[in-house]
Amino acid sequence: MSDELIVTYVENICVMTINRPQARNAVNGATARAIAEAVDALDERDDLSVGVITGAGGTFCAGMDLRGFLDGDRPSIEGRGFAGLVEQPPRKPLIAAVEGYALAGGCEIAIASDLVVAAETAKFGLPEVKRGLVPTGGGALKLHRQLPYHVAMELLFTGDWLTADRALQYGFVNRVVPEGAALDAALELARTIAGNGPLALEAIKRIVRESQDWSAAEGVRTQREIADPVFRSADAREGAKAFTERRAPVWTRR
Repeated sequence: MSDELIVTYVENICVMTINRPQARNAVNGATARAIAEAVDALDERDDLSVGVITGAGGTFCAGMDLRGFLDGDRPSIEGRGFAGLVEQPPRKPLIAAVEGYALAGGCEIAIASDLVVAAETAKFGLPEVKRGLVPTGGGALKLHRQLPYHVAMELLFTGDWLTADRALQYGFVNRVVPEGAALDAALELARTIAGNGPLALEAIKRIVRESQDWSAAEGVRTQREIADPVFRSADAREGAKAFTERRAPVWTRR
């Protein structure tokens, strides 16, 4: 694993910390490859249920490392996009814990996440237009689905910031917490999620993420194809049994 990313494990939660504070955690090629490796491990390991991504030193991520870009170092991976993540997020739930700036590609990491916990001083933005660039890591494609259309277009056209409080107002973030508390709050949320059925979590995420491209008839059929194996699983029986026995379920992912 690269020094640009610190990976730690808290119970069944994988915490990925971008560790380039001297560059405001701007992502270079090594960081992107490390994130992709950590995401693969999150999906492959049965003992992990939720991922949390954050940044070291009070900043989430300032986007692409422009110095590296000028030297030919690309912070993207074919088929996975910026930071090895935005085009192919993990199958398991991912929470962004945001302190400070989440700009450009950093904002697009938040867009690619399933939930966002932000410090009250956090700022989100897609300033690519100010540099004559286009936010192709999900900003132009997805922001208008996560914010009201006119709000999204203002941010895309002006490159201005969205404060944490305003982001909460629009439903772009799930929690706003005091400065310095984003990771702890994200872990609290992750623990709640991680206590639920892992097969169900993955199925729900897949349905939500993929269904925007389904027709009505296709949606009914494809949702059933994804969900039926979960209903037939040992975990589904364990969930029902644990409820009747008034105890916490013991998931096996089978």
